Amino acid sequence: MRVATEVGERPARGARGAAGGETIRAAVFDLDGTLANTLPAISKLLVKVASEQGSSVTARQAATAIGKPPGPAFGRLLGRPEDDERVQAAISRYRELFAYEVLCQGPQLLFPGVTAGLSALRAHGVELAVATSKTTRSAEALLDVMGIRDLVGPVIGQDMVRRGKPHPEMVLRAAGRLGVAPWQSAYVGDTVGDMRMAVTARMEPVAVTYGVGTFGELAAVAGTRMCSSFKDVVSVIAAARPRAAAGMPHRPAVAMGGPARRR
Repeated sequence: MRVATEVGERPARGARGAAGGETIRAAVFDLDGTLANTLPAISKLLVKVASEQGSSVTARQAATAIGKPPGPAFGRLLGRPEDDERVQAAISRYRELFAYEVLCQGPQLLFPGVTAGLSALRAHGVELAVATSKTTRSAEALLDVMGIRDLVGPVIGQDMVRRGKPHPEMVLRAAGRLGVAPWQSAYVGDTVGDMRMAVTARMEPVAVTYGVGTFGELAAVAGTRMCSSFKDVVSVIAAARPRAAAGMPHRPAVAMGGPARRR
């Protein structure tokens, strides 16, 4: 992978730690389950749309599809190929209803501490971006209604890359747009796929335990920093040192901020 082509589009501010050493310069965030508490509403909507297509889906089954691109998600829920007419109809219906059943909740969708935390990271000199399996338009709309669009820079959606999660293309593109090397960046997410993507991209993998992934699943990815709140995310990123450009030994997973909620 040609990392050099993804980096250096514009200079980035270097964050500085208390001792004057350089810390992580950029943080790229997942959206659903990390910044936005959309999981209950999305799960309910998936069940509804699947039912309209003649498939009985439980809330637990719907939850396993969250975070995946629409094609694989509905293909799995409906038990059909991604190009099947029912799958395509379900995707269209889901997008039609998303504004009425999810976006309407506005700022209430934010997890506690997100607005203050993003502002604190910006003040610390950390560049911010979002990389998500949503389409870019859907992600932008969600960030807008939650009132945090102005706090993050580039938004990289599924439609902007050839290969979605867990391939690292979208996070490498986000780092490139920020002008920061991947190994000087962190990726924050709530699934095992997010963490594996971060590791492959040589980014600092930072997991939140209040989303889809369980503590055990997330901690099993070597080097993952575990956070039970968004306040912990800010502390971890502000204190972390950049990874080396070449291979670096992984650190064991570290729990931050006390016991994490298990699912």
